[in-house]
Amino acid sequence: MKYVLLIYDDEKVWETMSPDESGAMMGEYFAFTKDIQDKGSYRAGEALQPIATATTVRVRGGKLQTTDGPFAETREQLGGFYLVDAENLDEAIAVAARIPSARIGSIEVRPVVVFERPEAQLPASEARATATA
Repeated sequence: MKYVLLIYDDEKVWETMSPDESGAMMGEYFAFTKDIQDKGSYRAGEALQPIATATTVRVRGGKLQTTDGPFAETREQLGGFYLVDAENLDEAIAVAARIPSARIGSIEVRPVVVFERPEAQLPASEARATATA
């Protein structure tokens, strides 16, 4: 089953780290990512730019509204994610607990919903692959 591991931490904590501390933390991230890649559970993952670069988009009454910054002001901000394969929630939690930011923030673990699309709605390349499988 696919799980998304949403990484929340306080950007101010990162800003107050010394170069050695942040370098060590990033080294832990690189090692963690390599480990889950080697084990075959890694599907995707990215870090996000600082919250100051965010834009929130809403459409109300057919009108586009944009707001600079995040949707909500919180102490912890979404800083990145991993998409992993895990047998069950317990396994996904065990993977999440190894993410370095779990020590300075929190990791939200959520199962991914997989919608089945009729073959007619698949992109041509996927439809061909499905037909030949």
